[in-house]
Amino acid sequence: MSLFEEQDSGPELAAPLAVRMRPLTLAEFVGQADLIAPGRFLRRMIDADTVPSMILFGPPGTGKTTLAHIIARETDAQFEQLNAVSAGVADIRRIIDAAQKRLRLLRQRTILFVDEIHRFSKSQQDVLLPFVENGTVTLIGATTENPYFEVNSPLLSRARVFRLLPLGPDEVVAILAAALADEERGLGGTGITCAPAVLAAIADFTGGDARVALNLLEQAAAMATGDGPREITLELLKSIAGERVIGYDKKGDTHYDVASAFIKSMRGSDPDAALHYLARMLEAGEDVKFIARRIVICAAEDVGNADPQALVVATAAMHAVQFIGLPEARIPLAQAVVYIAAAPKSNAAYVAVDQAMADVREKEGGRVPLHLRDASYKGAKLWGHGQDYKYPHNFPGAYVSQQYLPDELKEYVYYRPTDQGFEAEIARRLRERGNARPAK
Repeated sequence: MSLFEEQDSGPELAAPLAVRMRPLTLAEFVGQADLIAPGRFLRRMIDADTVPSMILFGPPGTGKTTLAHIIARETDAQFEQLNAVSAGVADIRRIIDAAQKRLRLLRQRTILFVDEIHRFSKSQQDVLLPFVENGTVTLIGATTENPYFEVNSPLLSRARVFRLLPLGPDEVVAILAAALADEERGLGGTGITCAPAVLAAIADFTGGDARVALNLLEQAAAMATGDGPREITLELLKSIAGERVIGYDKKGDTHYDVASAFIKSMRGSDPDAALHYLARMLEAGEDVKFIARRIVICAAEDVGNADPQALVVATAAMHAVQFIGLPEARIPLAQAVVYIAAAPKSNAAYVAVDQAMADVREKEGGRVPLHLRDASYKGAKLWGHGQDYKYPHNFPGAYVSQQYLPDELKEYVYYRPTDQGFEAEIARRLRERGNARPAK
């Protein structure tokens, strides 16, 4: 029996509103126009009933499962569904065996929908691989995790990855308005009213997750009481909403995206943006030690010697976090973030050490010059160690010109100070001493 034979008569009225309002056709589907608008690749494949194996990747509530269900309705293939959390290898083999018989006897293809495919083990994915490759089943996997991190490369190479984006506020409002108006599956005819501003507030509160938005609307509708029209107000919404839904997974793709934006905002000298991403990480429960480490790295990598005090502030904030903990730790973190974002920037030291390490790995570094070698042990001077070494403190300004790099690298330059902040002073000192050598 097809997954949808029972649903053709419509969802059960006792089902949650989010289930009842699940789109049944592409015409009802809201959002993801880049994937399913007329003329787009996936839309053409669906219309032609030549759907490829695919991974649908995106945050919760963006339509991954719904889109798989719609594909099942609009294809002649048999539709089978597994949830990776509860399914085992035996379940996979059972579906594969049935799919092979169906293909051989009825010439009918099978679509296998695997929800939360990132939870499949390597062995489970390996079982699927040959049957996806030979066309026994067309795989549709749904995941909230980046498949390039979580799905085996061989399986990933045999499937198209389609990324679903969070729904925009207008799209969520459209879904909510449809639920309020639909008299068969939604809240139409119940006397429930909701002003556009309240629908917009629900959309903003739920962060592009249509399922959460519909659940919240249903809860608010259940609590709207009184004689006459039943209205969902902002006050009612605030009383049941709790804290805003934050789309953030400390082990997933969003974790890396927000952390990347955080660092790039400090590097780009935008304290407001940096504080925004700091707040997102803190509100989502990100490990404060992870945040502190990123700040310290940014202070050294992106501010560097343009303002050496930045590293001092960053390391002090890191120690303060360990000493006082949350919620107060947000204050030294914010102080360090603002300081680094506002500081002059130079990555000259970072670039220099990476170039020096690359040369050590790839080039003949040469021997340490004799006058720099250790002369502290018996017999060292007989070999010429330390001979002709000039002790800088014996010269005016504690500086004397002498060769420090090996002969093979003596003209190489790694550190090229910029004219930013304190680094301009470093550049001046090097020029005065004559050891600001031209680039090799």
